[in-house]
Amino acid sequence: MKATGIVRRIDDLGRVVIPKEIRRTMRIREGEPLEIYTDREGTIIFKKYSPVGEMTETASLLAETVSRVCACPVLISDRDAVIACAGLPRREVLEQKVSAGIEQLMEERNVYVRDSQQPSVPVLAQSDKFEAGVVAPVIAEGDVIGAAILPLHEQQIPDETDVKMSQTIAQLLARQSEG
Repeated sequence: MKATGIVRRIDDLGRVVIPKEIRRTMRIREGEPLEIYTDREGTIIFKKYSPVGEMTETASLLAETVSRVCACPVLISDRDAVIACAGLPRREVLEQKVSAGIEQLMEERNVYVRDSQQPSVPVLAQSDKFEAGVVAPVIAEGDVIGAAILPLHEQQIPDETDVKMSQTIAQLLARQSEG
């Protein structure tokens, strides 16, 4: 745990303000759910809640299956990081932060399909080794909670099957999240 030196008081309604600098650094948006943890020593920890992160096992099985059937790499992310991957080296992508471009595509709520006229969108924030071919946002109960990402592979330009596959992954995860 890292000390920030910032102290805040609880108001009469039991609220505490998380400083803007911390919200910006941790990429916490207005209305975003936070999970609260406590320990026996009196420590209270706020952690960004990820509904997709709760489905890591399901997402991993789905990514593996689709990757095997379609012979293409598959990544599944929550709003911040890759939570499941298949067809790419796990240690290079798993739990890595997604790029600002991927975050923007999720916020736009449309399926992104790379074509030859568009600039490339890197998948990861810290590396441009993998470029997005198709990005389908996972939308559950009206909120974007993640994305199904098919990175570019041999053919370089995604086809209709790639688009349908990423949409299917996204919709399955959304349905799973809604219970």
